[in-house]
Amino acid sequence: MDVYHMKRKIAVAKGDGIGPEIMDAVLRIFDAAGVPLEYQFVEMGKSIFDLGHSTGMTSAAREAVEDLGILFKGPMETPKGSGVKSINVTARKVWNTYANKRVFRSLEGVNTVYSQAGIPIDMIIVRENIEDTYGGIEHMLTPDVALCRRFITRPGSLQVHRYAFEMARRNGRKKVTCGHKANIMKMTDGLFLETFYEVAKDYPEIVANDVIVDDLAMKLVVRPHEFDVVVLPNLQGDIISDLCAGLVGGLGFAPSANVGDNISIFEAVHGTAPDIMGQKLANPTALYMSGLMMLRHLGLKSYADDLEEALFKTLSDGIHTRDFGAKGSFARNTDEFADAIIARLSHPGHDTPAAVAPRPRPAQNKVMEERRPTQMVIVGADFFLESNQQPSEIADRFIAQLETGMQLVTMSNRGTQVWPVGSIYTECINQFRLRLEWSDPEGTTQQEILRMAGKIAGQFKICSVEWLMAYDGKKAYSLAQGQ
Repeated sequence: MDVYHMKRKIAVAKGDGIGPEIMDAVLRIFDAAGVPLEYQFVEMGKSIFDLGHSTGMTSAAREAVEDLGILFKGPMETPKGSGVKSINVTARKVWNTYANKRVFRSLEGVNTVYSQAGIPIDMIIVRENIEDTYGGIEHMLTPDVALCRRFITRPGSLQVHRYAFEMARRNGRKKVTCGHKANIMKMTDGLFLETFYEVAKDYPEIVANDVIVDDLAMKLVVRPHEFDVVVLPNLQGDIISDLCAGLVGGLGFAPSANVGDNISIFEAVHGTAPDIMGQKLANPTALYMSGLMMLRHLGLKSYADDLEEALFKTLSDGIHTRDFGAKGSFARNTDEFADAIIARLSHPGHDTPAAVAPRPRPAQNKVMEERRPTQMVIVGADFFLESNQQPSEIADRFIAQLETGMQLVTMSNRGTQVWPVGSIYTECINQFRLRLEWSDPEGTTQQEILRMAGKIAGQFKICSVEWLMAYDGKKAYSLAQGQ
């Protein structure tokens, strides 16, 4: 077979709502450009939820994506109020696409306050894609108290930071900024920030700096042209990347790639727009640009360059769908917009897809561990208890259960200390954290803490227990506000 006609097979999920319309338009343009791709269509999304598949994908779809390593997907809807997880988040997490890359730049023909002011925008947001509150691990600890566990890990943080710097180096980017809230969340965001600078040492040619996320949001609105690459934890990255979409015209111009070591997903991040479904009014630009990111990922750069140039010419010529462009100008429908791009294709690509070796399935799950302390000591435990009594009354009942060598150090409510000192103006809910520490420098054991939990359970409802650890002599837990 002629190498110029070799095709790379990818999995394609058209999505829900307007998804099939915009996906058909994008694939039609790719075919007109002769892009050497073969499509295996897979079943994912709301219709699959409705058939009783709780993950939103069939087993055949899962196997196809894992065999092919690439998923190109349209927007998908997760049914509301049914207790199922988002198919979009599930796909990213199941296949460990740990880095979400979203590119934001000013496009000619897309009017924004920044384009009108002559302020060019060209930045990349890299969002950690697996951890943080997106683990979705939540519990009602009391009828009044909901808990969400937030995981930030050293291996996960190192993965996304390494990707951000490597991507910056490949693309000639000069600066990588870490957005965080380490001034408040000193353990979790503190770890994210620590690992950022650890990785930055390996890229001396790239400027590395950090900005607290609320300050970052303000600076992005006031001086967006000063940012190059920004890397953030999952939730903060989700919010900031949508903010950046607003800077360049909206989610209709925000391509997205979810990159992993084995599987990558390319998708539009806007909604399914069911109100215009089937009317050919949808804007395919975000999905189209996500597809261009996919082509470059597959080594099809010349095809991507030609397709990108055709899009820019189309926009520059004032051709647009109804959701953007000058007021009163003639808007094209989805198919007409695709036709206009096809008419502006000029130089056929000549790349062949990157070689793909057979994809053997791993024999077992990969377990990542970056650091093993020399000394690990359990110095105490935090007991989360349900009670509507006053702090002093709770403390008296708790202390009565303690044995020699144990000390109640502090009690807090919603993170604020209320015992042994506190303010009468601190309003409390019906869950308290009581910190129990051992005076023995050798610490204590899990068995001893669980034995004490049994005693305490005779007096209180225990909602949760967390060990207090010291690693190589350094405390690995936070203080209460006011402690």
